[in-house]
Amino acid sequence: MKKELAKTYDPKDIEDRIYQKWLDKKYFHAEVDRSKKPFTIVIPPPNITGQLHMGHALDNTMQDILIRFKRMQGYNALWQPGTDHASIATEVKIIEQLKKEGIDKEELGREGFLERAWQWKDEYGGKIISQLKKMGSSCDWDRERFTMDEGCSKAVNEVFVKLYKEGYIYKGSRIINWCPVCHTSISDAEVEHEEQAGHFWHIKYPIVGSDEFVEIATTRPETMLGDTAVAVHPEDERYRHLVDKKVMLPLVNKEIPIIADSYVDKEFGTGVVKITPAHDPNDFEVGKRHNLPEINIMNDDATINELGGKYAGMDRYEARKQIVKDLDELGLLVKIEDHVHNVGTHDRCKTTVEPLIKQQWFVKMDELIKPAVEAVKTGEVQFVPERFDKIYFNWTDNIRDWCISRQLWWGHRIPAYYCDSCGEIIVEKEEPSRCPKCGSTHLRQDEDTLDTWFSSALWPFSTLGWPEKTKDLDYFYPTDVLVTGYDIIFFWVVRMVFSGYAHMGQKPFSKVLIHGLVRDAQGRKMSKSLGNGIDPLKVIDKYGADALRLT
Repeated sequence: MKKELAKTYDPKDIEDRIYQKWLDKKYFHAEVDRSKKPFTIVIPPPNITGQLHMGHALDNTMQDILIRFKRMQGYNALWQPGTDHASIATEVKIIEQLKKEGIDKEELGREGFLERAWQWKDEYGGKIISQLKKMGSSCDWDRERFTMDEGCSKAVNEVFVKLYKEGYIYKGSRIINWCPVCHTSISDAEVEHEEQAGHFWHIKYPIVGSDEFVEIATTRPETMLGDTAVAVHPEDERYRHLVDKKVMLPLVNKEIPIIADSYVDKEFGTGVVKITPAHDPNDFEVGKRHNLPEINIMNDDATINELGGKYAGMDRYEARKQIVKDLDELGLLVKIEDHVHNVGTHDRCKTTVEPLIKQQWFVKMDELIKPAVEAVKTGEVQFVPERFDKIYFNWTDNIRDWCISRQLWWGHRIPAYYCDSCGEIIVEKEEPSRCPKCGSTHLRQDEDTLDTWFSSALWPFSTLGWPEKTKDLDYFYPTDVLVTGYDIIFFWVVRMVFSGYAHMGQKPFSKVLIHGLVRDAQGRKMSKSLGNGIDPLKVIDKYGADALRLT
């Protein structure tokens, strides 16, 4: 029977048919085979917050070229696929969807909200996988994983409990980055600093028992409500006679000490700085050195709390205006200077982040980061191009303890339990039935979830079966190449490297292949959060997958 050859090439029919044949014949599937050398790539798991864009198409095309090339060279090539739960990004999207339906998150309750979140995952996680297949990605789909599947969740609990018992995870009050819109803490890596036009307000603080005053300058006058000292440099001759005296804190009418601390730059401004330990990370450290009280004057929504006196209930910016007005009326406002400065904003919602002192869970990073630094310095882990190790070292050289708790419902819930009878904190992989200290059965689990990147950091080995000692883990780990954009070197790459050494005793991969970002007409990177991505499926529908992948 003769078949008429189509006058024009129709990629849709041919590509779908060929790809299905590849799947049916298990051409992408890899099993442990000791007679062959393995070559492994783990996919940077796309978030389940929507659809893929052209940046993902570039990233996955580069991985596909590598894995197909190695397959043809005779390697036992595994491309490990999966998706990421993306706690904060997904929760924000679900809340937006609920609002359109007239449903409040709190009314729905935690269990009801999580049901909706899993529905979202089933819908959008499935779409993303379909898109990857449509692009021709030669992943081993029999091994598809999700950061909140049973195995990955087990790995997360294992790591949390291990690090806690080794003393690397602790709960404590520290200055964290707080998003007043998303109502959660965020890590340093999730804060974007942007230049904004602002002001320096110069304010007089009268010295108790004299006609003298000191002049301070601040970009956030509302935080003066929580001042617990003013500081000068110990070698600053101008103020040496004032150390250990007190100033009267304007508007609050409370005496606070004048302290000497080398943190103060005597060449900058007046050489006197206000110290607000609950609202500034540097002031927090100064406060610890001098045993100063920590007074948080702000609610979670960035309104002033009851400690703010007559300003209680005002939004932070509203309070700022009123405080400046009141200072002016009292003759304590010296001048206002225009000032351009870097302001931290949340990378998701673009809200100005508020440094607040809060009880959170942290990972101590000073020791854990050392093998990750050494690995890149010695070339055990290599960046391609090499110049991107500067971003890596910039982060590792300035590492701070990692705030890992999030005030969210979608994500891995922290495996810490509190005894209501005696206050004991129990950290275990499985929920305990009774308190080991007093025997009480009145236990409640911590409400917070873990930072998304906590589970993503384990991806190279959790996807291969860890914490079980599987044959896959023994054979395919460490992986060979990680392909990713430069924008998540500090979010993800650094954390995978230190986690590999901490839990596997070896590197997670040998090379990190860094590519650029696909940008829109305005020069912005394409991202789901900006909604400026081009749907690869539309390009494929019109021109075919190969045209998308190879041009």
